[in-house]
Amino acid sequence: MRANAARHIAACAAACVLLGASGCGRAGGGAQAQAAAPANGERRFPLTGEVLKVDAARKVLTVRHNDVAGYMPAMTMEFPVSAGDAASTSAGERIRAELVVARDGGVRLDGIWPDDKVALATIDAGARMLHQDTIEKGRQAYREVGDAVPDFVLYDQNGRLVDAARFRGRQVMLNFIYTRCPVANMCPLSTTKMIASQKLAREAGVPNVEFVSITLDPAHDTPGVLRGYADDRGIDTSNFSFLTGPEGAIRDLLTQFGVIAEFKGDILDHTLATLLIDEKGSVKWRADGSEWQPKDFVERMHK
Repeated sequence: MRANAARHIAACAAACVLLGASGCGRAGGGAQAQAAAPANGERRFPLTGEVLKVDAARKVLTVRHNDVAGYMPAMTMEFPVSAGDAASTSAGERIRAELVVARDGGVRLDGIWPDDKVALATIDAGARMLHQDTIEKGRQAYREVGDAVPDFVLYDQNGRLVDAARFRGRQVMLNFIYTRCPVANMCPLSTTKMIASQKLAREAGVPNVEFVSITLDPAHDTPGVLRGYADDRGIDTSNFSFLTGPEGAIRDLLTQFGVIAEFKGDILDHTLATLLIDEKGSVKWRADGSEWQPKDFVERMHK
């Protein structure tokens, strides 16, 4: 069994090399975004505060924020945000974000994350446990068909905590994507097939099934970005979750699910894997790459 895992990981590594010329771009994210900011005339400052009001129609949050070091004192004011951030944020919620100041003095909030102390402690504890599990398993970390999936705690597209235990008693179809992937036969195709699988499963009357996409790029894919991604594609999120969280936790999940993802400058080289997880939390089937068909997964949901 583990020899199969070694062969799979070797194949993934080879695929990653082949992706070098056409991998997914990182434009606008991470260290590259910070380096480009002065040329754009933008300045960025960390901001924390409490959301007092959400005006989704105007895409505006009213935030009572703390001192913004080097820019302005604590006060209450309105900030433009993305449609996804407006949809995923609630009044009364504490947030951390980047205050972006444009060349003309206009401001907006970007990179919004929940900042609830209890939720952060839960996320951190989950990440530590997942990392310890990955270390202890070492070369045995890769989850074969028949193995139990690892426990994890992440945020969904609405900024809510999601842990692996939530899916017990339900089948789960799971993959890894990221929102800025421009290669048509990679993440965009994988998402299209997940949507088709959701529709086929519903038409076939498959009960108790969930669909989950975990980001490969948590530095950029905040809950609001994922919410915008789902909304722009008209995805039914009643049983389809998009998850993000600490980079370390995502890395450990990639290791345990046998997915390779590595930024090389502005290029994200990555492989693809789609898994079916049974009601007890064990891997039932997996398909690597993007050549699989939705009907194959839905047929296995009945078995």
